Amino acid sequence: MAPGRRIKKWFESLSPASGRDSHRISQRDASDLVPVATEASGAAPSNLSGDAASPVPAQVEANPQATTSSGSAYRLDSKMANEYLKKIERFRILIIGRANAGKTTILQRVCNSTDEPEIFDGEENKIESDIVQGTLTRGYHDIQHELVFRSNPGFVFHDSCGFEAGSAQEFDQMRNFVTERAVTTRVNERIHAIWFCIPMTDCHRTVTVAEQKFFNECDTRHVPVIVLVTKGDAVYVEAIQELEDEGFEIEEVPEMVAKKEGELRDKCLGHVKHKLDRCKFPPKGYVSLQKMNQQDADCTSLMECTANMLNEEGLQRLLISTQQSSIGICVKYAVDKTLRYYMAWGFEEDVPVDVEILEGNLLSWFPNCGVNN
Repeated sequence: MAPGRRIKKWFESLSPASGRDSHRISQRDASDLVPVATEASGAAPSNLSGDAASPVPAQVEANPQATTSSGSAYRLDSKMANEYLKKIERFRILIIGRANAGKTTILQRVCNSTDEPEIFDGEENKIESDIVQGTLTRGYHDIQHELVFRSNPGFVFHDSCGFEAGSAQEFDQMRNFVTERAVTTRVNERIHAIWFCIPMTDCHRTVTVAEQKFFNECDTRHVPVIVLVTKGDAVYVEAIQELEDEGFEIEEVPEMVAKKEGELRDKCLGHVKHKLDRCKFPPKGYVSLQKMNQQDADCTSLMECTANMLNEEGLQRLLISTQQSSIGICVKYAVDKTLRYYMAWGFEEDVPVDVEILEGNLLSWFPNCGVNN
């Protein structure tokens, strides 16, 4: 039996509105009305006004200590928001962090690749690999350049060198890039999220002055910043040393090593949060990552945290359908954001469900389905 017929049969067997001639949910209604945010999502219905070229709505704070952005409040009406989101072709992320924070490795895991990214100049002109390798060897990255992996061209990444060279000029260039790309009228050039990488390689000096400067001086407006505490497996040696100091024989209690590693990771993450939550523009979320050097590393928590911090369901849909880390995330969002909504309309509002529209909206959360939002 075709999927549409199965869904229709299931709804007809459950819906109290089955068989009635009341009005049906139209395609416009289905795309315009945004479901109420569930606990799985840090996003809430937008509270903004403006036009399709205006900034995307301000982020609802998921961090209870976060300071409200100084960005103006706007509201896109449902039709304009839908038209705006249709123009966005790829999900764009700025990744920031020190040298050796594991940034490239994270991007490779996210895009399910072991290759280096192709680099473009922003005008769709590919930069030759020998030029790229030369600049990378010197620790230089042009933040305007676009990093794209062949395995998943739906993602576009930008890499900042502002915390590697440490100069005020490069910090200002990074801040200007964020300010411009957050509100540019060229919607396909807007950044949608920022991943800020802080490695656990030194638990006693986890947050640098330069990193605190970013969160005190860089207002990213509606664009959420998620801190990625990377290289969590770096605490392994420290965990063994602490257990040996406590008199344990590691060979006899190997399970205690994993427990101690977890305690040290939690301690490092707590230290990072303590430092950054007191800043003027604190992060919207935190994710602890380990073993990202392994090809089968799990990026589910990163994808889910990023999606939860986005303030528009259309952007959530774009991210979830682009990522290839977990089909489970696709299922979760399809159920929480679409199926629950239709069930509420069909059951509580006594409105028959258009099965074809429902099927299209469910499939739009999944990759490679060829279904527009």
